[in-house]
Amino acid sequence: MIRLKTFLTSTNGRVFGAFVIAAALHLIGSILIPGYSSPFAIRAMLVIASLLAVASIGQTLVVILGGIDLSIPFLIGFANVVAAQLYGDGWNFGLVCIFVAVLAMLIGAFNGYVARKLDIHPLIVTLGTGMVVQGSVLLWTAGFPSGSAPQSVSDFVSIGGSVGPLPVPWLVPSLVVVAAFIILVLSRSPYGRRLYALGSNPGAAPLALIDPVAMWATTFAISALFAAVAGVLLLGFTGSAYGDVGQPYLFQTIAAVVVGGAALVGGRGSFLGTIAGVLVLTEINTLLIGMGFQPAAVQAALGLIIVLLVSLYGREQHVSTTI
Repeated sequence: MIRLKTFLTSTNGRVFGAFVIAAALHLIGSILIPGYSSPFAIRAMLVIASLLAVASIGQTLVVILGGIDLSIPFLIGFANVVAAQLYGDGWNFGLVCIFVAVLAMLIGAFNGYVARKLDIHPLIVTLGTGMVVQGSVLLWTAGFPSGSAPQSVSDFVSIGGSVGPLPVPWLVPSLVVVAAFIILVLSRSPYGRRLYALGSNPGAAPLALIDPVAMWATTFAISALFAAVAGVLLLGFTGSAYGDVGQPYLFQTIAAVVVGGAALVGGRGSFLGTIAGVLVLTEINTLLIGMGFQPAAVQAALGLIIVLLVSLYGREQHVSTTI
């Protein structure tokens, strides 16, 4: 009994619990809502979950580091609008993607550098930077963005797409490959070890020759990169540019990370856990919509869930206090 309780309160236990909750929610939806488990409905949920998972990659890394990135939704909108606008102006889409990725990583690196170097809470830095980015995009487009994504990007994320015998678009298996790579990097690479070490004990990390400023700048740059990727993918998914397309991801990325067992104080977490959190949130959102809840009610319910989760998981002692 004691071992079971210890497991359930551990990071691995929370990851397992999140997968169990996602499965239970899907079972409830299948019982209550006709067509909830139809092939099309499952494909739609997988695509929506994959988009959220891509946006949550950077948040996972940042939270493990001991920070938080509120610029993600703004960078998603930035990438969405800039990519559409430049492609509509005749730019090669490959060049557009490189340009957007470089700009996003520079913004992210700035966030991490300023937050760590000047010892300013990343919540303030990332929120302020995000608002500057959003305002700049609005000024550039005069509030009326235009353009679209190439058909290849739309096909990549299309719910009706398929990969050979697999009845899912390329986005889903691509995410599986990326997820495996992220999990491998976190568990086996020097970067992953340094990330956990810095998040677990920021004071002792420099003694292990870990440069905190460089790690923060690098991690926030990676976060911004994946936010930009999510923005471009959402451009293909929706078919048109929209500056606020990333707003639903403001707290959903944080909730996915927390539901998946990460500690907001840093030092704990995994991308496998984030995947589990993404599935839980996607199932809750789909279930509430299927039961006839209005969008505002769905948003309120998700907000309540986030508050409950943060109140439960966000009050943990830092890892360094338990060593």
